[in-house]
Amino acid sequence: MEIRNFCIISHIDHGKSTLADRFLELTGTVPREKMREQFLDLMKLEREKGITIKLQPVRMEFDFSARRFIFNLVDTPGHVDFSYEVSRAMKAVEGAILLVDVKKGIQAQTLSNFLIAKKEGLKIIPALNKIDLEVSDLEEKRKALANLVGVLPEKVSLISAKTGFGVDELLKRVIEEIPAPKKEIEKPFSALIFDSEYDPHLGIIIHVRVFQGEVKEKDICFLYHQKEKFEAKKLGYFLPQKVEKESLKAGEIGWIATGIKEPDKVLIGDTVLNFSDFQNKKEIFVLPGFKKPTPVVFASLYPKNPDDYENLVSAFKKLHLNDSSLSWQEISTSLGRGLLVGFLGLLHLEITCARLKEEYQLETVVTLPTVRYQIELKNGKIIEISDISKMPPLGEIKKILEPFVKLEVFLPSKFLNEIFSLQEKYRLTYLNTQSLGSDNILIEFEAPLSEIIVDFDDVLKSKTKGFGSFSYQLLGYKESDLKKLEVYVAGELQPALSFLVHKDKGYQEARKLALKLKENLQREQFPVIIQVALDGRIVARETLPALKKNVTAPLYGGDFSRKKKLLVKQREGKKKLLKLGKVKISPEVFLKILSR
Repeated sequence: MEIRNFCIISHIDHGKSTLADRFLELTGTVPREKMREQFLDLMKLEREKGITIKLQPVRMEFDFSARRFIFNLVDTPGHVDFSYEVSRAMKAVEGAILLVDVKKGIQAQTLSNFLIAKKEGLKIIPALNKIDLEVSDLEEKRKALANLVGVLPEKVSLISAKTGFGVDELLKRVIEEIPAPKKEIEKPFSALIFDSEYDPHLGIIIHVRVFQGEVKEKDICFLYHQKEKFEAKKLGYFLPQKVEKESLKAGEIGWIATGIKEPDKVLIGDTVLNFSDFQNKKEIFVLPGFKKPTPVVFASLYPKNPDDYENLVSAFKKLHLNDSSLSWQEISTSLGRGLLVGFLGLLHLEITCARLKEEYQLETVVTLPTVRYQIELKNGKIIEISDISKMPPLGEIKKILEPFVKLEVFLPSKFLNEIFSLQEKYRLTYLNTQSLGSDNILIEFEAPLSEIIVDFDDVLKSKTKGFGSFSYQLLGYKESDLKKLEVYVAGELQPALSFLVHKDKGYQEARKLALKLKENLQREQFPVIIQVALDGRIVARETLPALKKNVTAPLYGGDFSRKKKLLVKQREGKKKLLKLGKVKISPEVFLKILSR
């Protein structure tokens, strides 16, 4: 049988999962009566949100012109936060269908994923989806996509994944245009890990693409980068449920049960070898480009129930199996024991918290997302911090550097002025404008990552009536004039509320935070003084009034001096409380205060 390995790539919500459904129906992999929408989106969360979160492989067999084919399809996520997963999927295939919604046209991840596929040397088949809808500028959109890929407009397939129109022709193009994998079975075994999962009986199950040789059940294998040895307990392929097989050969995609129980011993992107080949120093093939994904957004997570802390740590270890981009360290603050976690973006953070709740029944409190800063000390040493409360004293700091990105904003040209109106708010530096046809443009900015991770997407959607989208690439670190914002409540420093802010926004952010504290803190028996400092200097102050109690209410008649004595006693008591009283901020209040 001939093999074709390919993936579907696009911007989020352009119809990848629906197209995969049609392929499953067309090849008879899933009977029509058992079919459901987003069949490859196995997580409940994916179906609820209507997006692909985890890449999912499936093997389909199909007869065409008296030839038998095996199609290994990898359905990939479309959001910028999951670009690392997309890149790993592309390492496992020879071709890609670049899918574009005909209504929305080319968007941020369309271009980003196209560039990754091009860099990997994949054969790219462009396709316009949802042509069952009325579109006035169909040919313009077709030309724009053709220009992007570098083909003639007639080479852009017109399909409707919903109705199935054109899907059979698209599958025919996969057969004719995507090259078959090399079947180098005689060479030493070598495979790429592009995903993994945990099974309580079989241990960690790795999802692999075999590039060379063959692996059989009971073979002793070796993880090249992790230097870990294991026995292949079981192996097979995806239908998409796991089906056992005697062996996996060069060109195939499948799974191997490793028996390894420690989650940190397996990394996505590692190369699997035969242990004897490695020991005997045979000519082995190690896939280039392995790297650990770098988190760019950091937030502290605390269990709502403090007794669930150990369960939270255990859950993160299991999530790390099929999400190697997660990194964390244990912390202890005013909110109790928790984890400082690194994410690839805000959606990644949101999805992780939702998975903790759905898969492990863990409710969490999440602090305001931040980024990792570099601090150059006066002694020449450079340190990295993402927990601002651990920042060195100001007297030891020479300069602070923050991560900058190249921000690519895609939108119809009529919204040009609305985007430029955001420059000052998000500290955007204009770089370039490029026309994408069909009245769409790409604007490039340089921007601090900290400015765009919280609400930029919401504001962009609002300004462009939902048509705008963006992606970004890390450029590196640049010096910025940043100030440390600290909060004192009743004279006590609240480290969990510390963050860095640009000097131009310092007073504004301090004032806003002081007011938010006043609105959300519970009143006490004494006045609560709220102070916000920038680099150690108080710049904003609010006072939360004390609770009032009518201490003279029980008195009826008599000399006024009796009432006066009680009022004086009350006043003195409040003064004493003002000096000695402490305010305990609940996790719920912290969450309200830290959300922008």
